Amino acid sequence: MSPSRNTKINGLLLLLVAALAVLPLALGLGEGKEEPFTGADAQAEAAITELKPDYEPWFSPLYEPPSGEVESALFALQAALGAGVLAYYFGVRRGRRQGAAASASAAAAGTALSDAAPAPAAAPAPAPAPAAES
Repeated sequence: MSPSRNTKINGLLLLLVAALAVLPLALGLGEGKEEPFTGADAQAEAAITELKPDYEPWFSPLYEPPSGEVESALFALQAALGAGVLAYYFGVRRGRRQGAAASASAAAAGTALSDAAPAPAAAPAPAPAPAAES
């Protein structure tokens, strides 16, 4: 059996994500820099300091993490929470769509049965067995 179209697309997307992660390292795009893969904030700060050394920021952060590790952990937590919210939203949306499709098919099946011959009468339930005395 050949893989479905969705399986092929998912495999292609996975391959693309892996290439995006590996290619910068393999091509040496960060060589010659002190910190090759710093964030945009650090690069912007370095550029501003280079262009205008006496520049003073308009405000300071509300919370300054005690170390880079704590900052990275908070960023990872923020990313995980965001991914969780998105996964919940898409799961609820898919569940509602599947529920609507199931109720629509059940309603269509119900109207098809009502148009056909009447359903046979239900057989009476069997009488309960007498309780054994001890």
